[in-house]
Amino acid sequence: MRNTAFLALGFALLVIQSNLFRLIDPLHIAVATPSLLLPLVVFMGVHEYSIARGAALSFILGYLLDIFAGAPKGLFTFISVATFVIARVAGIRLAAQTLLTKFALAFVFALLESVIVVALTAIFANDPHRARSLAMLVPSHAITTCACAPFVFRIAERIHSTTAASPTPPEGTGRS
Repeated sequence: MRNTAFLALGFALLVIQSNLFRLIDPLHIAVATPSLLLPLVVFMGVHEYSIARGAALSFILGYLLDIFAGAPKGLFTFISVATFVIARVAGIRLAAQTLLTKFALAFVFALLESVIVVALTAIFANDPHRARSLAMLVPSHAITTCACAPFVFRIAERIHSTTAASPTPPEGTGRS
């Protein structure tokens, strides 16, 4: 149930994220679209999910982001799984309880995500200017992702608490 809820939330966040540029573009400001999926992946890594389940969910969500973004297949898939594993290894569950640490987590992981995208683009892209233009968006991407992170964390926490494993009734007392 929780996996399905997180996949549905991730898909909804991707739809919102893919349409945010329509709100930002008419303003004619050089701001990168925030990554709404990144705080969800960090949340899963921080909140003690198993490596296999979390990596699988991150893989699926990253692949969906590749499709939505029109990115080279595997770019955001790799980044999503790497972000989950790094967040899981960091094991900062208790530190992710306050608003300030949520901002900090989102900012640091958005910077990490952006640097990995720029590095992989510089290595594998045919156009050398693409990596330079992406590098100019790293700070604004991290700031906008950081600003949207509490919203995503709050929704993920609500899903986490409502889909918590409830105790199963003893055998023989349930319906058949």
